[in-house]
Amino acid sequence: MPDGPPTTADELRSEIVRRYEGLSKRLQQIARYILDQPNDVALETLAVIAQRCAVQPSTIVRFAKSFGFDGATQMQRLFRDGLLSTSAALGYSERVRQLDETTSADGAKPADLLAEFVEGNQLALEHLLETVGAADMRAAVDLIDRADTVHVMGLRRSFPVASYLAYSLLQTGKRVVFIDGIAGLAQAQVDAMTRRDLLIAVSYQPYAAETVAIVEAARARHGKVLAISDSPVSPVAKPADTVLLVRESEVRKFRSLSASMCLAQALVINFAFTASRDRPRTSRKGAAASE
Repeated sequence: MPDGPPTTADELRSEIVRRYEGLSKRLQQIARYILDQPNDVALETLAVIAQRCAVQPSTIVRFAKSFGFDGATQMQRLFRDGLLSTSAALGYSERVRQLDETTSADGAKPADLLAEFVEGNQLALEHLLETVGAADMRAAVDLIDRADTVHVMGLRRSFPVASYLAYSLLQTGKRVVFIDGIAGLAQAQVDAMTRRDLLIAVSYQPYAAETVAIVEAARARHGKVLAISDSPVSPVAKPADTVLLVRESEVRKFRSLSASMCLAQALVINFAFTASRDRPRTSRKGAAASE
């Protein structure tokens, strides 16, 4: 345990991720909520947070004290300070709240519903710049660039994102294996993975058990893992070398994939640029060796 409590929200998030597996089930519920909904932690009352975490307020106080705080208020202050210094985050939180209130109204016309989905996706796309930083993108592109073969997996809601990644990476000339699980061959497909390969795993809550199993199998074979997920403590994110966090919009209980597809496209194009810069150097070296 470090001396004193974390002094910033980022420090607290890092400490939560580090200690997550050792927390009790109740404290993990709170940890997930804090990681996934930091703006709500800053703005809501302890009673509301407890209700959303499905725990008693006293459990949140116990959670805060286990990380060195005097109480929950001191912990919440870290997130409030972060919001004050990042007006965009506050705007995102408030606009999501307003959108949710709007979408709960009955009798919306088809054009109104379209407008709701458009606005929700705009918010998610704006928020993507807050959850995926320059260092995250660089690390992800480097993993793809260094891999001999890229294995891609994503099932159910994540399938469109995974299939787009596999298709687009193939167009760049990268060797790709799309783990689609057809005929129950997912495990057999990942068995060919080596420590020089990369698995890109796409999964969102409630997390496909098959994808989680393939991530564990890839790690067992000492392969690298790039996770695209909605929480740093999701079962695909925790074992990963690099995690790209996406928080999609949810309109009338339907979650979108707009931000995920945007991220996938940016990831592939970034890699394509990197590969095109490397290719001329490789060609020149090969030509010199043959002379």
